[in-house]
Amino acid sequence: MLAKALRRSLWKETSQTAKEFKVVCVTGPRQSGKTTLCQQVFRGMKYVNLEDPDVALYAKTEPKKFLMQFNQGAILDEVQRVPELFNYMQGIVDKRGKSKQYVLSGSNNFLMQQNISQSLAGRVGYIELLPFSVGELKYNKKQCDDLNKLIFRGSYPAVVAGKTDSVRWVENYIRTYVERDVRLLRNVGNLLLFNKFLKICAGRAAQIINLTSIANEVGVDVKTIDSWISVLESSYIVFRLAPYHTNFNKRVIKSPKLYFHDTGVLCHLLGIKSVTALSRRKDYGAIFENFIVSEIKKNRMNKEQYGDLYFFRDSSGNEVDLIIDKGDELIPVEIKSSKKIHKDDQRGIKWFNKFFRQEGGIVIYAGSENKSLDQQMEQLSWKETIHI
Repeated sequence: MLAKALRRSLWKETSQTAKEFKVVCVTGPRQSGKTTLCQQVFRGMKYVNLEDPDVALYAKTEPKKFLMQFNQGAILDEVQRVPELFNYMQGIVDKRGKSKQYVLSGSNNFLMQQNISQSLAGRVGYIELLPFSVGELKYNKKQCDDLNKLIFRGSYPAVVAGKTDSVRWVENYIRTYVERDVRLLRNVGNLLLFNKFLKICAGRAAQIINLTSIANEVGVDVKTIDSWISVLESSYIVFRLAPYHTNFNKRVIKSPKLYFHDTGVLCHLLGIKSVTALSRRKDYGAIFENFIVSEIKKNRMNKEQYGDLYFFRDSSGNEVDLIIDKGDELIPVEIKSSKKIHKDDQRGIKWFNKFFRQEGGIVIYAGSENKSLDQQMEQLSWKETIHI
């Protein structure tokens, strides 16, 4: 069964991390393929699911005995549910002194980081596994030429493998997420209100976050909305894209933008029921932008390149959808959902380059032709995000 599983880009990185650290921590959204990746890479290790009530009870009541039984190491899945293990794990891994002792897997980044920072700091190597990227789909010879189909269905493994209808799967995924993970993170008493909040966030995808506006629409205070967005982030439903700004320019917008990791989830929350309905949406441009930004983020995470994506907008209305900071250069990226590029589509990039005294940039669009534009700019098809 494992031999037939789709190959992930992080396979080699996970294996290498295990050679360098005593503990490997694999995080990512629920159902993103963490268990499969761990069982592929660490075939000789015992797999333990801490969502099993009997296993979790033993681990909670006898944490040291529970850990000591795994002389050859173990994959501990959803380990954040038994925080008692972390303190005992520190002593065990220090005493044994070898790498690859435990592989920790979990879908709640906040709880994982909280426990690890308190008990296992300096002993853990991290891997973040998101849903499939287009590049991974191509590698596994999965159909990925139909743009709107890709956006609509999303890229979670169960959907990609064709094991289930995408609409039904996403609906159950969201229901399970709200009823289980949200309650684990925060004491959210009114789940109907949280569901309303989720759908409002979907309507604000690829937009600058206005906490006050969302709070007024949901009917709760701003602190609650900020807390709930943090819940969505820590469980890998959404991510915030920070604005790029410099100290000398005080006119820039400093609030982040909101994006969903998976556009299948986004489409479901927006009430989109088919690929045809998606193509007719007035907010298709925002959905397409979310898809592209998410793809670039996944690609760069798979290459172990972090913390280098921004957007730019100032109070005068000058903006660029995405800024890629490669350390020695800034690459401005405009994202257009049309199948043809017009000269005006380069306006934001030209303004940005003039302001920062540089050249170059990329316009990504929904068409298929790649070519060079003026001033060292490139026009790239959405399919080329795998190379960015």
